[in-house]
Amino acid sequence: MKKTIYIILAAFLGLILSFIAHAVIEIVYLSWAEEHARTVKWVTVWGGNCALPLWLIYLLPILGIIFGIILGFFWWKKVYGKS
Repeated sequence: MKKTIYIILAAFLGLILSFIAHAVIEIVYLSWAEEHARTVKWVTVWGGNCALPLWLIYLLPILGIIFGIILGFFWWKKVYGKS
């Protein structure tokens, strides 16, 4: 039970970090587009607008969860040993 909760919380941490990565990527992209006078195509998702492509909007949280699960298993072995 303890390991399950640990992995779930690690996956949740990965999801949170993916939203932070999304914000950073979008800020960098919008700054670059403004500097180079590029037109930004806005995508409406979940009632808001986003400048990133739709595939990246959905891929980032999935990768964040996968990263969190892998990180959770890695640190579980480091902290609690093999079990």
